Amino acid sequence: MIKPLALAVALIVAPFSTFAANYVEGTHYTQISDKAPSSEPKLTEFFSFYCHNCFNMETNYLPDIKANLNKGIAFDTKHVDFMNSDIGTEVMRSLAVIQELDNKDALTHAIFAAIQGEAGANGHDHSAPGHKHEPQINSRDDIKQVFAKFGIDAAKYDQLADSKSTDEKLALWRAQQNQFRVESVPAFIVNDKYAVNLSSIRTLDELIGLINYLAVEKDAQAPKSSGGSLNWLFLAFAAVIALGRQKRLS
Repeated sequence: MIKPLALAVALIVAPFSTFAANYVEGTHYTQISDKAPSSEPKLTEFFSFYCHNCFNMETNYLPDIKANLNKGIAFDTKHVDFMNSDIGTEVMRSLAVIQELDNKDALTHAIFAAIQGEAGANGHDHSAPGHKHEPQINSRDDIKQVFAKFGIDAAKYDQLADSKSTDEKLALWRAQQNQFRVESVPAFIVNDKYAVNLSSIRTLDELIGLINYLAVEKDAQAPKSSGGSLNWLFLAFAAVIALGRQKRLS
């Protein structure tokens, strides 16, 4: 039989420890910063228009992820600079331009498809042996042709692509790619502090649950001061008293 104090503490702590045990640091997620989390909960996806898994994520999974985020969790996307080339930078700029326009989803899909072909939407890897697809985007002019189909003329595109805000955005993406140690895509960073280990995730529900946990619950569970620890001890003490009263009445 568990002693009253041990039982009281177990009853108080069990719901929290059981919930946290569902997601294990080092297995399901990695802490990538010792700094405080972002002031507001947020999910950031790092991706590349050249990545077939990113196209698959964008088409088949991201809509459900965004729709099931806890209220108040902001979502943002950033393009990695793995290519470190002129065309790679132009493609990064295209995402920055998309983020200033309407029809964001349609434009994003169009750039993916122009680079990978529509088959990439379902994870088809054109770089695999025996599979070949010639990208339709090899210059800024090619990118502008895609945007023109959505009513964005060349002058408007150049204005947005060459703006100071776009340059600052690309500089931030590159800096955070290094800061958050993004080495593969797609990558999900929560609150600028936690990286989701996608290789350990088995279902979409598990992924959504983990993101919501890291964004809203993870740091909220940590005691803010010694007063928090005293509060837990008080609750345990109160539970012991209640158990003692119940025993005397029985």
